[in-house]
Amino acid sequence: MTEAVAAARRSRITPEREAELYEAVLDLLREVGYDALTMDAVAARTRSSKATLYRQWGGKAELVAKAVRHNKRGGTADEVDTGSLKGDLHALTEKSDDCEMAQNASLMRALAMAVHGNPDLLRAFREHLIEPEMAEFRRVLQRAIDRGEVRADNPAIDYVMHMMIGGFAARTMIDDQPPTQAFLLSYIDAVVLPALGVPTS
Repeated sequence: MTEAVAAARRSRITPEREAELYEAVLDLLREVGYDALTMDAVAARTRSSKATLYRQWGGKAELVAKAVRHNKRGGTADEVDTGSLKGDLHALTEKSDDCEMAQNASLMRALAMAVHGNPDLLRAFREHLIEPEMAEFRRVLQRAIDRGEVRADNPAIDYVMHMMIGGFAARTMIDDQPPTQAFLLSYIDAVVLPALGVPTS
């Protein structure tokens, strides 16, 4: 089968139908967790055939990773360019409201153990979530470097993604509260920007 034919077969699902499938997958994840989620259950919930699901996504790991990625709303680094690093980081954070952040945090907690115990899921998450997110932050940071806001040799540049994920995840673990816009914006100003040598005022 040629790549063109394979791509045509994968593209038969409309964007609207794809969104419905992703939402059903996320609902099942919240209900039963990753390990207990099956392609049979997804097929039944979405009135799809397993053959269609496997043809489109290849397996459970890729389907789940793409569903989580689809659920992550917000602008891209190319769409958000405020002229300052602080403005860009704030604008990207403000694209998700508190309800969405709480739902995302709940999903990530549910998937955390499964990711580390399942090489296929970890690989899918890296491909569809982690690497695209890192690319976004690299573009935002490169603009800041080009503007002269951040020194290109600042060692904190390599850890911005770690800082952002850490702040998001630690909010629940340490404070027993979901991450919110207000918390993440204050975290960016108090931790991320100073580490990069960027004034916050």
